[in-house]
Amino acid sequence: MELNPAPILDIASGARRARVLFAAADVGVFGALAEAPATAEDVRARLGLHPAGVGDLLAGLEALGLVERRDGRYHNSPAAGRYLVPGRPEFLGGFLDFLDHTLHPAWDGLANSLRTGEPANTQAGGGDPYAPVHADPTSRTAFFDAMDVLNAPIGAALADLDWGGFEHVVDVGGARGNIAAHLVKAHPHLRVTVFDLPDVRPAFEAHVISDRVTFVGGDFFTDPLPAADAVLFGHVLHNWPVERRRFLAQAAFHAVRPGGAAFVYDPMLDPDHPQLPNVLASLNMLVWSAGGAEYTFTDAAAWFTDAGFATVTHTPLVATTSLLTARKE
Repeated sequence: MELNPAPILDIASGARRARVLFAAADVGVFGALAEAPATAEDVRARLGLHPAGVGDLLAGLEALGLVERRDGRYHNSPAAGRYLVPGRPEFLGGFLDFLDHTLHPAWDGLANSLRTGEPANTQAGGGDPYAPVHADPTSRTAFFDAMDVLNAPIGAALADLDWGGFEHVVDVGGARGNIAAHLVKAHPHLRVTVFDLPDVRPAFEAHVISDRVTFVGGDFFTDPLPAADAVLFGHVLHNWPVERRRFLAQAAFHAVRPGGAAFVYDPMLDPDHPQLPNVLASLNMLVWSAGGAEYTFTDAAAWFTDAGFATVTHTPLVATTSLLTARKE
């Protein structure tokens, strides 16, 4: 087979494809098409856009499978209609905004982060990399809305597990309680405590609908975790350096009652069979957090056995996300 640069150029064009999506969402294309199918001129007039570029933008969205053209009029694709129209229940606009304005700008510093080990996200410092997201209540709510949609398959998979040996679960960093809601809906005997920063409480109280899900405010690096039969860390450990992950494993051991367990889910790394989404997630942490990264199951198992847990096992959960289970004697 004759070599050509097309595969390399296809990779190199990925940023431009993303920019087409972000720009279309920013100017309101998907909301406009949700009102009624439209020609390119209709879209331009509805959104007050300059004539230059609108036709190319819509053609690009069509090539990306985000809009469809029938009889000269553009329609949202089924996926765009479900996830990209503002105001709809599964709208991902908050996550797109986070990618475009927070995470992707940090990627501009990837080469420097590779040289120095320091995040390009200067607001991360040594603290919570999510602090800029949480600073504005409107942005935080939009981000939580999107996270609940993206984490729904994880919540469903966790709810499918056998929770018969547990009565009380603490979801560490559980935000508005979306994962907790999945658990209590599937298992009427369960109670779940969401442990998160005090500033999250108003969002939690406006969102949760079960009296078997409660909120405790605190900082998991300075406040003890509530005692429970099980402790759950979802997309938490990868935000922090190894010494803090060890600290959290020890905190879980002290919080879990005898016979209980700690559960961890993250996009863990498999050095023998690298998965691109997991590797990209790890590089996200390099540029965006101070010392965060994805990790292997072997590394994580050591943190929990060193903390005192008797056995640690590992199973796939959904897609590229894995579940670690550490059991206490």
